Amino acid sequence: MNKHSKNFKKSLSLLDLMMIGLGSIFGSGWLLAASHVSTIAGPAGILSWVIGGFAVLLLGFIFCELGAALPHAGGVVSYPAYSHGSVVGFLTGLITIIAYSSLISIEAIAARQYASAWFPFLSANSAGDATVIGWIVQAILLAGMFYLNLVGVKAFAKVNNILSIFKFIVPTLIIICLLYFSSSANFTSAGFAPFGSKGIEEAISTGGVIFAYLGLTPIVAAAAEVKNPQRSIPYALVGCIVLSTIIYVLLQASFIGSIPSSYISKGWGSISDSFVLPFHDIALILGIGWLAKLVVIDAIISPSGTGNIYMNTTSRVIFAWAKDGSFFNKFAHVDEKSGVPTPALWLTFALSLFWTLPFPSWKALIGVVSSALMLSYALAPISAASLRKTSGQIERPFYLKGMGILSPIAFVIASLIVYWSGWQTVSWLLGSQLLLGCIYVISKMIAKDTTIFINLKSGAWLMIYYTGMIIVSAMGDFGGWEVFSHIEGLSAVAVVALISYFIGVNTGLSPVTHEHEVEHQSLELSNFQEKELIDASV
Repeated sequence: MNKHSKNFKKSLSLLDLMMIGLGSIFGSGWLLAASHVSTIAGPAGILSWVIGGFAVLLLGFIFCELGAALPHAGGVVSYPAYSHGSVVGFLTGLITIIAYSSLISIEAIAARQYASAWFPFLSANSAGDATVIGWIVQAILLAGMFYLNLVGVKAFAKVNNILSIFKFIVPTLIIICLLYFSSSANFTSAGFAPFGSKGIEEAISTGGVIFAYLGLTPIVAAAAEVKNPQRSIPYALVGCIVLSTIIYVLLQASFIGSIPSSYISKGWGSISDSFVLPFHDIALILGIGWLAKLVVIDAIISPSGTGNIYMNTTSRVIFAWAKDGSFFNKFAHVDEKSGVPTPALWLTFALSLFWTLPFPSWKALIGVVSSALMLSYALAPISAASLRKTSGQIERPFYLKGMGILSPIAFVIASLIVYWSGWQTVSWLLGSQLLLGCIYVISKMIAKDTTIFINLKSGAWLMIYYTGMIIVSAMGDFGGWEVFSHIEGLSAVAVVALISYFIGVNTGLSPVTHEHEVEHQSLELSNFQEKELIDASV
């Protein structure tokens, strides 16, 4: 047995993992993405869901190996720090905190936006922006999530189990009802792919597709407490992704097929304006009033449940970030009575409130959240491949075959998804990363941290990657200057990603450099993780 995981209780079954994964995946994405995907890609948006599922599946396999080999709370932050040191750890932690805290916000926004179907005063306009009262309702919802996590994981787990069961009933009913009213003519009358391959690609990043899939972290975070991780972790990840892909494709197809032809006569470009609350609005048009009411109820419950899970997960990520020395030590404190990282939870709550200002809609925030989420996952292939080179002695309960091929492919696809989110998102998201990364390095130099030069050398590839992505995005045709043609832009992203990948894999820290940190954090986390979500729920 791995010495880093010997103190954990192996009590989590495959079914437990599946419920946690599906519960975290099904949030606001399926509720609001259907009309946005249709507007961006037309009926070909179905392909966007298939491609998005494939991309997440590749990343999922890589996380299987990392999660089983290094089973730590907040592992998504810890893995890059282990493989490439504090500079990469800081930048990964930064983008992950942005991703997860904004994800909590967007789930609260989605719940409020759908609730405006019954309480119109919660939304200021047809775009779904919040009124002052609507923002207060969002804040109260976020405060409720905060309280459930503050009192301890037992209360959190009980609420999550109830919400997770309800999440699967409504999508199934929607699919059955809308397929009954579907017309195959809708898929071709205004063109199957009216906006070409660019529309399919853009829908993945900005239509909400990739956002809807990224619920892998809770499964990976539970790796230390899994019975038979070699079997359970990959089965749970693959099972969740395949099942969610099937459901998402059927939801998208049923929505497209059931739209009255009069709405399609002017093309697909304005569908999201006509169906701001897609499944609620289409149910009312088709005269299925009871389904419309059920959709609103679920639209309040599902995002709230996912937001609740990520309120828990984000605090653990902040905890891990502080533990590995990349963030203020104060946030590494755990309350002994409740087993909750209280300072990290307070920061999570504050950040989730921040992202709701100045009262944006789900549509306005989705591109940023999707790109930040993808970036937080994207570095895993490099960390996994690098640790294969530097730390072959680590026991790997799950060993991914074909890592040398699957890992660079996964990193290229993840980079393309970030690129598809557009110049406006890429420029400020990666630009801020570069700026704050420089500030971090300078502060370490001022503090005379003698390890900063080793860590900077090991993390230089990430700076190269961010810079290259910004340049290509500026030159590309996703909101950029269109110096590159569509194919040239995609090719340039692949080149930047592959160069960065091979530099990153070959500049990982040596075992002597990072072994002590891995051991230190593993031992410190053991008592805390035994009180985590899974242990409480079973």
